[in-house]
Amino acid sequence: MARDSKLSLIPLGGLGEIGKNMMAVRFGENIVLIDCGLMFPEEDLLGIDVVIPDISYLLENKDKIKGIVLTHGHEDHIGALPYVLKEINVPVYGTKLTLGILRAKLRERNLQADVRLNVVKPRDTVQVGPFKVEFIRVSHSIPDAVALAIHTPVGIIVHTGDFKMDQTPVDGEVTDFTRLAQLGERGVLALLSDSTNVERPGYTMSERAVGYTFDNTFRQAQERILVATFASNVHRIQQAITTAYSYDRKVAVVGRSMANVVSIAHELGYLHIPKGVLVDLDEIKRLPKNKIVILSTGSQGEPMSALTRMASGDHRQVEIMPGDTIIISATPIPGNEKVVARVIDQLFKHGGQVIYESVSGIHVSGHPSQEELKLMLNLVKPKFFMPVHGEYRMLIKHAQLAQETGIPADNIFVAENGHVLEFTKRSGRIAGRVNAGRVLVDGLGVGDVGNIVLRDRKQLSQDGILIVVVTISRKSGEILAGPDIVSRGFVYVRESETLMENAKDRVQDALEKCQSKKMSEWSAIKSQVRDALGKFLYEKTRRRPMILPIIMEV
Repeated sequence: MARDSKLSLIPLGGLGEIGKNMMAVRFGENIVLIDCGLMFPEEDLLGIDVVIPDISYLLENKDKIKGIVLTHGHEDHIGALPYVLKEINVPVYGTKLTLGILRAKLRERNLQADVRLNVVKPRDTVQVGPFKVEFIRVSHSIPDAVALAIHTPVGIIVHTGDFKMDQTPVDGEVTDFTRLAQLGERGVLALLSDSTNVERPGYTMSERAVGYTFDNTFRQAQERILVATFASNVHRIQQAITTAYSYDRKVAVVGRSMANVVSIAHELGYLHIPKGVLVDLDEIKRLPKNKIVILSTGSQGEPMSALTRMASGDHRQVEIMPGDTIIISATPIPGNEKVVARVIDQLFKHGGQVIYESVSGIHVSGHPSQEELKLMLNLVKPKFFMPVHGEYRMLIKHAQLAQETGIPADNIFVAENGHVLEFTKRSGRIAGRVNAGRVLVDGLGVGDVGNIVLRDRKQLSQDGILIVVVTISRKSGEILAGPDIVSRGFVYVRESETLMENAKDRVQDALEKCQSKKMSEWSAIKSQVRDALGKFLYEKTRRRPMILPIIMEV
């Protein structure tokens, strides 16, 4: 290795935010990517479906990318792959369940034929360019989650992925403490660790604790039970099915994503369903109410999800009835609290008995609390540390924890998306920045909605729109018809006739002024109309609707 060879870590998503996790590891002319996730839109992203990382840096260095390695099958780690693999077709490495979920996503977009998916197991090692990538088992809320040890010419980089130190996991697959400790003894250059739960003291409860709450709730329920959780939380689904079986109840699945994951996980052997327990949704009408469990999506109050439609009474197959017990087995994602609370209120109004996280032990996190984060730091004993997967305050808090375990402040990097962290065997520094940000996906459009469109949507949602239609003679410039005004989301025309008549007069005045000045440029005429009408409407209503003048020439 040349003396000046440097290793670069380039986060393209997941720092200063929850979601769209993506990290590029670069050595010379070689890049390996860790994860490729999406995030769901915040409230100000009106009409946006999902947000994915900006990959312009990767497209500029397309020929250098040797592969993509995945830590687990959650949306915030694999959800952007169907978009990215269209542009960058490189081998993808992941565990069996992770690739099973990914394969279904690619099939939906007719991509699976071209993509090279390589199944790996914990303790496997694969060569990706000059990088030797080792997969290390960790516990999480989905089976087959792994941390990564990337052996580079400069040193070992350990990326935890999402993990928790669950001593009694549902599938019995405990985090590989031995291997992490061995790497720590050998010497780790840098640790990149999950910061999601860094604000919580102590330890995260075992997933098995939810099983005890399920058992207690199922024993007391007199009639139907509905369990809403993340479709990808296979351990939670397993516990619901196991508990249903022990109380002689049949299980039906509602919600497309839930049905997909149950089918894939069962097919691959990660979900054990006793014979005869799973029934079709139509069959539940013929069963006694005390023999039914319904597994549903919608724990986050998503508008089109099964639980939300049941709550609002417009689900075609399932109606909430008095006596139903509804278990919402998830914590609201920050920003979703009001939506989830509204769904819970509606479920109560239908007569359901709702059990949700804030009043029960019906959910535990899949992420490590402070003591587990310290344990990871002490096992791996890295020379340098970089907190990842978290909002900025979480990264700062995690950096403070790392200092408590003895890592010098100068060796800790709280970075932002796009920062280039450069390492040699003995040194590390933030050495620059590349293009990184977000790409908005709206329907089939990827990246075609930007700040200007969002600004217009915001204005339309807040103040509405006025369309001014006028017909002008091409020869004389005279007004032949109009001006006519159409209003949407601003005022109801019939109730504001005087305002609309006055508005027409203002438009007429503006057009006559243009005519007297012999203005023939349409853009200038439209601008005059917009300014005159906008000023008048603001004086009268203190609102600024979008004004769209349409001039027809005959």
